[in-house]
Amino acid sequence: MEIEEKIGRILKEKGLTIAAAESCTGGLIASRITDISGASEYFEAGFITYSNKAKTSFLSVREEVINRYGAVSYEVAKLMAEGVRNIAGVDIGVSVTGIAGPAGGTLEKPVGTVFVGLATGKGTSVRNFLFTGNRLEIKQQTSEAALTFVADYLEERPI
Repeated sequence: MEIEEKIGRILKEKGLTIAAAESCTGGLIASRITDISGASEYFEAGFITYSNKAKTSFLSVREEVINRYGAVSYEVAKLMAEGVRNIAGVDIGVSVTGIAGPAGGTLEKPVGTVFVGLATGKGTSVRNFLFTGNRLEIKQQTSEAALTFVADYLEERPI
């Protein structure tokens, strides 16, 4: 069973809803979730907030947080997840922000740096990754990491 199917089954069983806020994946997480028939029962919305302006306008990420920590940061991933959860009115908000490359990396945040946020009624957690590969491979790895984070939460594994 694919992870998307597992997530869908558990969300349906538990009567929970989810929304995604994506930057570096450009909608891949929402696409994967909605590849499953019946996803409209649990998937509410997906926001592709690629620019800083979109993050502030649509997800209520404060501009000063982006300026202080950078768009690719623990803090922004946290606020994106909380923002999409609140704005979409869902049980679970998942977010990703990262550098898919090949440009955009720095010594502090090289290409492949990714933060995945998960906001639930129990609080918000963020995971940090450093993926390798080309742009499409990093996007795929990021979507897999985000879906795994959701599955871990739904299966009550430590997050």
